[in-house]
Amino acid sequence: MYLRAPRRNAEGVTPCAFNHCNRTGVREWRPLLHGEIARRALDIANAIIEEIVARSTDDATLADGAAGHALVHAYSASVSPGHRTDDTASRELDRAIDAVASTEMTPSLYAGFLGVAWTAQLLSGAGMDSAADANEDIDAALLELVAVSPWSGEYDLISGLVGFGVYALERLPRPAASSMLEAIVDRLDELGERRNDGITWHTPVRFLPPHARESHPDGWYNLGLAHGVPGVIAFLAGVCAARVAAPKARPLLDGAVSWLLARGGPQSDEAAFGYCVDRSNGPEPSRHAWCYGDPGVATAVLLAARAISQGAWRDVALSVARRAALRPRPHTGVVDASLCHGAAGLAHLYNRLFQATGERDFAVEARYWIERTLEYRGVGGIAGYRRAEFDGTQIDDTGLLNGAAGIALALLAAASNVEPGWDRAFLLSLRPLT
Repeated sequence: MYLRAPRRNAEGVTPCAFNHCNRTGVREWRPLLHGEIARRALDIANAIIEEIVARSTDDATLADGAAGHALVHAYSASVSPGHRTDDTASRELDRAIDAVASTEMTPSLYAGFLGVAWTAQLLSGAGMDSAADANEDIDAALLELVAVSPWSGEYDLISGLVGFGVYALERLPRPAASSMLEAIVDRLDELGERRNDGITWHTPVRFLPPHARESHPDGWYNLGLAHGVPGVIAFLAGVCAARVAAPKARPLLDGAVSWLLARGGPQSDEAAFGYCVDRSNGPEPSRHAWCYGDPGVATAVLLAARAISQGAWRDVALSVARRAALRPRPHTGVVDASLCHGAAGLAHLYNRLFQATGERDFAVEARYWIERTLEYRGVGGIAGYRRAEFDGTQIDDTGLLNGAAGIALALLAAASNVEPGWDRAFLLSLRPLT
């Protein structure tokens, strides 16, 4: 499904844009790193950012292109105002918006025009009554799209309904945002499969990666935050916290958490939550990462627990997270430094858990993965970083999701006192409502 997004003039990136979009009210964001390692992390992040500037890309997207680069430049400007990369952030965002206006793109949050629109909203810092709202036409197009029933597209964060919902949450408290969220919850409600142990969402075989279609001919039930039920849970947490579509959102959230927790395996050196289950097989063992595995699952359930003050969910989420932190590190499956499935992503997940709980073990684990992130730096690549492919090859990647931009963001978040509102796109935090 492709749309051409309407062209509107972008609002400028406010200096230190992240200072206006954080403050969750839970805890003040505290630097994870201090002293020499903090200085090293900042130096490497800045080296990555300089390399990204030197390697311009035609890609406009949040995951791989100019929108993601705008995000890292703006966050860097908030962390280190002396570097003043706000102008670069504005230029990158303008490039992304220009590309959206002239190219047919999917509405995907990560690989489509909604990721550009989400970035523009996050970084604008504009007042709610602004007469020049760059995203009004985007809202209208998305509302028309999600009004279609039955829904035949994907439901997940990366490409589907949950990602659309992340954009809509960022647009609150506008009436259009509430309408979008209500429609998205309606579509999820229609797609949800009611089981004895809760509610889940099925991924048809046509949406599976090619390598999985033969082994899962009837599709699967995905257990990863990026593509599966944990992403639905984190999104519904945001909807419930915003008190939108409550009659449907809260029962869906209760059912989804119940179903997901019933998929957890016994305590062992392996992951409690696998990649997926299908109609005839149990979970497939998973690595530990943001996209799949126990740390991402635990963070999603903890977000839900905090959103509706559910103590039992909080206890389970923290139990899963603590057990994940004790998993033998050679069993985690980490092979590079990326945010999606590498060391930087685990560092940021455990940093989030530390910030939310104050528990020392999460801080220790986060620092370990920061050190591993620094150790992955080599020669060549993007300031020393290359992305590992499944076949063992390594490629240069400036992107946010799998590449160097995401690594820079995790390093900056670990060494600063500026809360990383950018991770709302990863469903690791919720936007504070005013």
